[in-house]
Amino acid sequence: MNDKTIWITGASTGIGRALAIKFAKNGWNVAASARRENLLKELEELNQDIYSFPLDVTDKEKCKEVFKKIEDKFKTIDISFFSTGTWDPGKEKEIDVDQIENVLKVNFFGTLNCIKSVEKYYRNKKSGHISIVSSIAGYRGLPNSTGYGPSKSALNNLAESLFFDFKRYGVRVSLISPGFIKTPMTDKNDFKMPFLRTADYAADKIYEGLVNSNKFEIHFPKQLTLILKLLRILPYSLYLKLISKLTKYQKN
Repeated sequence: MNDKTIWITGASTGIGRALAIKFAKNGWNVAASARRENLLKELEELNQDIYSFPLDVTDKEKCKEVFKKIEDKFKTIDISFFSTGTWDPGKEKEIDVDQIENVLKVNFFGTLNCIKSVEKYYRNKKSGHISIVSSIAGYRGLPNSTGYGPSKSALNNLAESLFFDFKRYGVRVSLISPGFIKTPMTDKNDFKMPFLRTADYAADKIYEGLVNSNKFEIHFPKQLTLILKLLRILPYSLYLKLISKLTKYQKN
């Protein structure tokens, strides 16, 4: 068994799957979690260093149980990478309260459940790394994003808060802010996605940031994220006018 271990949630598809393969190819043990056991089994068959640990992150007790199984098997978990997410663009164009509750339950509280399950472990270990996947959609409010954007904005704030809390214990907290990455989730989008990249591209950027860098935020592609970071510092009067013009937003 390898010396290094990473736990990845949302590992059945998209960025999580690509990252699991990337870490396994680089000699890490990968504990892969997701709801769909059949896809986890397929992933497990690709590399002997990938191990399946099915999990629904909205079940807080199950998160604790699964992490205990991972800890028992590998003893040391160097990185916990939480990337579970959901998105339904068709239901984001109006205020669908049930949809928003579900998005927050998965994206925010699902991630929080996972963080809670590893909290005591990392505080006692006094080393290690917790990484939270957010999105550029969390930078500022955007049209047709009544649930997804707010859920990612909450994760940004959470990651910043946890950075200070865990730093006292020698534990690194990082934030992942991808742009548009081609995954089954973004395939639902009905608009042109600028600077669209592959999941393998995302995995390469994330691996480099997690293993060979100490930066708090890992964001990509820079051609898009740097523009959006600039928009973050604009006053509301300019930001709202600019985004309205760019998206040709019309009041109904």
